[in-house]
Amino acid sequence: MAKALLGYVGGSDPRVLAEMRRLQQRVQDLESELVRIQAENDALSAAAARHGDSLLESIDVSKAEPALT
Repeated sequence: MAKALLGYVGGSDPRVLAEMRRLQQRVQDLESELVRIQAENDALSAAAARHGDSLLESIDVSKAEPALT
């Protein structure tokens, strides 16, 4: 009866195990990409903080065009 119950519940289907491994790898890939993007964002934020004033000063307000509405 235990074998019949195990087969009914699903047991270890190789397709399910392969899909689970694929999804686990995808999660790891996405976590790695998130860490990389966060580091890149931190670097860009630091660079913007260092050069933020010069960027704002480089905008010539007299030549600025009006915003479209």
